[in-house]
Amino acid sequence: MLNNIENIENIKKIKNSLPTPCYLIDEEKLVENLEILHGVEVRTGAKILLAQKAFSCYHLYPLIGEYLSGTASSGLFESRLGFEEMQKENHVFSGAYRDGEFDEILKYSNHVIFNSFSQLEKFRDRTLKAGRKIGLRINPECSTQQGHEIYDPCSPRSRLGITRENFLINNLNGVTGLHFHTLCEQNSDDLEKTLDAVEEKFGDVLQFSQITWLNMGGGHHITRPDYDIQRLEKCIKKFSEKYSLEIYLEPGEAVALNAGYLVTEVLDIVQNDMPIAILDTSAACHMPDVLEMPYRPPLMDSGLPDEKNCTYRLGSQTCLAGDVIGEYSFDSPLKTGDRLVFCDMAIYSMVKNNTFNGMPLPEILLLKKSGEIKSLKNFGYEDFKSRL
Repeated sequence: MLNNIENIENIKKIKNSLPTPCYLIDEEKLVENLEILHGVEVRTGAKILLAQKAFSCYHLYPLIGEYLSGTASSGLFESRLGFEEMQKENHVFSGAYRDGEFDEILKYSNHVIFNSFSQLEKFRDRTLKAGRKIGLRINPECSTQQGHEIYDPCSPRSRLGITRENFLINNLNGVTGLHFHTLCEQNSDDLEKTLDAVEEKFGDVLQFSQITWLNMGGGHHITRPDYDIQRLEKCIKKFSEKYSLEIYLEPGEAVALNAGYLVTEVLDIVQNDMPIAILDTSAACHMPDVLEMPYRPPLMDSGLPDEKNCTYRLGSQTCLAGDVIGEYSFDSPLKTGDRLVFCDMAIYSMVKNNTFNGMPLPEILLLKKSGEIKSLKNFGYEDFKSRL
């Protein structure tokens, strides 16, 4: 198996032959991630689901399904996609379900998770009649994130999950499981802290004989090099054995972490109070988290501003003044026609992209383990037009 350094060298060799902009998914790295996740399943008995909100490139669902137990969904469309393309276990959670969609959701989902007791009351009978398992999302009120309240379901006034104060312990007819999701790109020490809070606030509920499963949600960066897998497995086994529970995890990022690239071309160099490279990609359109999170995406063969000889601001061809990816330095001056490769672009970028300003969506390519490049999806004018 290629190591990551060799993979990157291969990307550098082929970047000039690729259409731009394009997303390139690295099958070798994807399989490496899946093997790590499957190992956790084997050693603990837990089931790991693909959270489609982070990676829903369904062309690869048959491959992912060889390693993982199914999919996690956020509503009707993701539920249907997981059902049709993965054809394995499928869990769905939504902040609230629409009445007109719910019966169709039941066709596609094995586990249906409700965000409130009012939603449980509204849909309980239909869910049980369909033979689906019912779960409730809880809020353990334990924030372990720093500086990203937008991604913290335990922040004050959160709309996600039922707090203990609002948990109706005498209204659990038909409920067989609990679900929480509180992490974002975090290690297993934060899961351990969260589980202490779950046990403190909801331990009595977990002891009910009818509660047979616990979904620990996503945000587990299991495939990151510094992730403490042993601690994760200890947490899983503790809750599985103590409360006789089937454990689920639903990471999204960990499935395709560092398994994708965004290749772009320098269209022009303009001058203001510093050199600015205009690219044929866009932060707003092709990697929205750069502006929403915000964060500075990793870029091959670059450094921090002024770390290398030549520093540039990288921006898009759109008319949005703030459509700027960041400032990077390079060993030598950039010129029109140069190809730049942003890393870790398989997750969230593809599911969040858009056609603002008429920007074309990047083609999606797969770098197969054999070295072959396969086009998975190409986009054109009709894809822009049909969205409106």
